[in-house]
Amino acid sequence: MLNRCILTKRGIQDEELQKFCSRVVKLLQKEELGPDAVDALQRLFLIVSATKYKRKLEKTCVDLLQTTLCAPKCPEQLQLLCTAILRERSPSDDLNLSCDHVQNSRQLSLVASVLLAQGDKKEEVRSVGQRAFRVLESRQPEGPSLRHLLPVVSKVTHLAPHTLHEDQTNLLSKRLVDWLRYASVQQGVPHTSGGFFSAPRARQPGPVTEVDGAVATDFFTVLSTGQHFTEDQWLNVQAFSMLRAWLLHTSPRGPSSPDTDDKSELEGSTLSVLSATSTASHLLPPQERLREKAFEYCQRLIEQSTRRALRKGDSDLQKACLVEAVLLLDVLCRQDPSFLYRTLSCLKALHARLCGDPARVRALLPIAQFFLNHGEAAAVDSEAILQHLFTRIPCELFHSPMLAFEFVCFCRDSLPVFGRNLDILRRSFPNLFKLLAWNSPALTSEFVALLPSLVDSGTAVEMLHALLDLPCLTAALDLQLRLSPAAAERLLWDVSLRNPSCLEASRDPQFQGLLQHLLRATASGTTERLAPLHQLLQPLASLTRVVQCAEAVPTLLQAFFSAVTQFADGALTNQLALLLLERSDSLYQVPQYEAHVHRVLSSQFLVLCARHPSLVVELAKELLEFVGSVSSVHSREAMLTAVVWAVGEYLSVSWDRRCTVEQINRFFEALEALLFEVTQSRPSATLPKCPPRVITVLMTTLTKLASRSQDLIPRVSLFLSKMRSLAQNPAPSSDRCGEDAGAVCTRAAELLTLLKMPSVAQFVLTPSAEVSEPRYHRDTNTALPLALRTVSRLVEKEAGLLLG
Repeated sequence: MLNRCILTKRGIQDEELQKFCSRVVKLLQKEELGPDAVDALQRLFLIVSATKYKRKLEKTCVDLLQTTLCAPKCPEQLQLLCTAILRERSPSDDLNLSCDHVQNSRQLSLVASVLLAQGDKKEEVRSVGQRAFRVLESRQPEGPSLRHLLPVVSKVTHLAPHTLHEDQTNLLSKRLVDWLRYASVQQGVPHTSGGFFSAPRARQPGPVTEVDGAVATDFFTVLSTGQHFTEDQWLNVQAFSMLRAWLLHTSPRGPSSPDTDDKSELEGSTLSVLSATSTASHLLPPQERLREKAFEYCQRLIEQSTRRALRKGDSDLQKACLVEAVLLLDVLCRQDPSFLYRTLSCLKALHARLCGDPARVRALLPIAQFFLNHGEAAAVDSEAILQHLFTRIPCELFHSPMLAFEFVCFCRDSLPVFGRNLDILRRSFPNLFKLLAWNSPALTSEFVALLPSLVDSGTAVEMLHALLDLPCLTAALDLQLRLSPAAAERLLWDVSLRNPSCLEASRDPQFQGLLQHLLRATASGTTERLAPLHQLLQPLASLTRVVQCAEAVPTLLQAFFSAVTQFADGALTNQLALLLLERSDSLYQVPQYEAHVHRVLSSQFLVLCARHPSLVVELAKELLEFVGSVSSVHSREAMLTAVVWAVGEYLSVSWDRRCTVEQINRFFEALEALLFEVTQSRPSATLPKCPPRVITVLMTTLTKLASRSQDLIPRVSLFLSKMRSLAQNPAPSSDRCGEDAGAVCTRAAELLTLLKMPSVAQFVLTPSAEVSEPRYHRDTNTALPLALRTVSRLVEKEAGLLLG
């Protein structure tokens, strides 16, 4: 129904819209704005918001919308609709709104929301901020409706913090202190209708309570509960919501200041002692007094979080406030080290309590962040805290999408402060990959940014195996949940597959070791062949979550190789190249997964060869085994093509002095046999035709090898002649189309022409390092096309002499 309504509004043409605007104008020009005006403005809002393009409205209509918004006695519902319509048209050049004379704070918040949506072409942000502070200065802290101003001030602070003066900053800091610390502890009075029995017999409001129902004995906080709330209690809640951003703004070095760790540990210890016997807090400057009250507020929240909430909503609020309180303490300790030693004992006790409470593990992340930031200054070892964090959360709570996202963001954002604890992060990559495997669409970009810091020479090989097995890991996690006795986790299954056949088979001891290796928590330094596990989990390969994970792997592989090629030496490069050859035929069979991964592996194999050309000589035995299988032409076309091209490019004395004629001859014979097999075999349902790209690369590589061992030139010339004839006159049973045959014929003719002059062929097919320089591609006197044209003319002249 909603989609049909949106499509209808999108289909309204400009002419029809202008007629409707005329009707809106007539309604807004009436003295009494009734239900018809509300209905018309609602329809107009749907029209302008149903498309991403800005709809053109009559100037009279826009002016009336602004007039209605600024009218003091206009109903609130109409003002909200006018605001929404004007915001949808932002930015707009025909807007003449101003907040300079708006007194009502609710109306100012609406006008400000429109002006701030315009951008800052006319310094709207500054004017809004100055007006908001003038209204704030003119009212008492307990005055009504001030809470509409705080979102405006918070937005202005975020957009243009430099526009606030020092006296304005001090003013708001003082107000925040009052709202945070001195809000009423009595519940608000309920709104009554003013009837006969209302005023005299109304029950007096009682005190606010804690989340467990006990009467509050300390000051009001966001975790205090009641039936009704007073204005200053609402301001208390709003002040807490903007407190961290405001503290960062009022930091001595600005919102982007680094940690205040330039003071010595001795000085911090002295400050901590002095703070216990400091002068009265009301004598402190406004910013310092705000920090002191914020610290007290956070301690009160931590104390309130120990209470058992009676309602689930209050329990969820406890968790969120606990996280925010720890983040606030982190900011306070960075700005003023005197808070550090007062915070440590509190957070140590909190961490010990949370480790046994699975429902509140989210708060462990900011606690770990706190000890990473301040552990060195406080002489506290954060290794145990991080070890527990990385071992437990990904393993047990990988299926929580919000926690997974926050955990990965914590890892990414904490990289600059990990220091010597970075090894813990790197060793924990198998556990981190569980978060990625289960939540791959949402976490792919975060892991692309995180991978360069996770991989090093010690974990590169194991991590590459893990990335290639990531869809298999997703299936294993799904299987683990299906086997879990916890009823709550059963809801996490993919219900499209209720009883996969692998459930019982997974309990077989021969698979248990492989499953444990795949689900390990830390890097083991070893690898396992998981082909049996791939077969076991094959019934789960079609699950949506597994398919989504498989789609993310090519992107992750690109990020992995971009990072690892920056530090890989020759030995590691050889290991990775061998792994690519091995794993190209051992992947979890997810639809389209193998083809997509092969494209990445083949391109990265060529990158490895370009960085370490001796790889071809050093891995000659393994490469010969790889190209010796005819089946690999069809199952690993991209990988085979890359290997054959690399052999032709780098199997040369110019790249590695260890290259011998015997090696060249062995590769020639293996590739010649392979080319013969793929060109002579008849296509069938089980053995499709060989792609022309593979054939042309094989012919080119054979020609390159022959140019380096000229005894092979007659053999390859004869073979190329046969290939040209075969392509020109295909057999009746051949399934090769004319375009494919033409490509093969053209390449064979080009290579035969080069081989007629062996020295020129070697120059063209095996260029020296000098020829490979850019000069040979820019200088018309030495460029490669010139060499090819010279060869063509010489060959044509020789052919003419023979005919004569």
